[in-house]
Amino acid sequence: MLELRGITTGYGAVPVVHGIDLTVRAGEIVTLVGANGAGKTTLVKTISGLLRAQKGQILFEGQRIETLSPRARVLLGIAHVPEGRQTFAGLTVAENLELGGYVHRKRGGEEIQQRMKQVCQRFPVLQERIHEVVSNFSGGQHQMLAIARGLMASPKLLVLDEPSLGLSPTLVSQIFQLIASLRDQGTAILLSEQNAHLSLAIADRGYVIENGCFTISGEGRKLLQSADIAERYLGVGASLGTVNKDRDEKITRKLRQLMLD
Repeated sequence: MLELRGITTGYGAVPVVHGIDLTVRAGEIVTLVGANGAGKTTLVKTISGLLRAQKGQILFEGQRIETLSPRARVLLGIAHVPEGRQTFAGLTVAENLELGGYVHRKRGGEEIQQRMKQVCQRFPVLQERIHEVVSNFSGGQHQMLAIARGLMASPKLLVLDEPSLGLSPTLVSQIFQLIASLRDQGTAILLSEQNAHLSLAIADRGYVIENGCFTISGEGRKLLQSADIAERYLGVGASLGTVNKDRDEKITRKLRQLMLD
């Protein structure tokens, strides 16, 4: 569905990521794992068109899109949920969602309203507060709204940038279960996350990015079990059990709930 070939991109003339090759197939979750500043957000902004690629090609369903506008990419089926949620605090839930479906406004108001009902079935709290201004929403509610707004565009590929940022452990688990359920219903997902534990647990495949380059890639579960990944990104020793044992066992139980057979 999505293919990056030798993508180099950054800000101005300064490259931040270098020579990236990446694929996302239909109906799978692919996660980008890396520390803050590694280049994850820069890469996903380039995929959605917020940044222009300096070198390389981006293909979506076989069509080159690296020169297309963000709006054109949304119309093709790419929706980007940015880091920091960026919901419109002075608007109601319904108004935020309507903006998410704005590119499809020519289909008519009835179709937008029907899409809103479908999206809100996944988010009961949004349905309950559909006409409320969102300025007093919690961080978790803003994140749910941001994802729901992205789904209003009827995407084939949903690009999520740091969806767990700033959330409580309970809300993080809920968000990752939601992401897994979206994949199960056919939406391809590119997930950019610092939370290596949970993102790799639900991912079909993963890429590790360091200093703007991919260093390791593979199946999500295999990366999660890698001693090298554990030491560098999961905060444990290479033996996967000798450090912070109680914490690791708690995380493992959570992962087992999220992992899909």
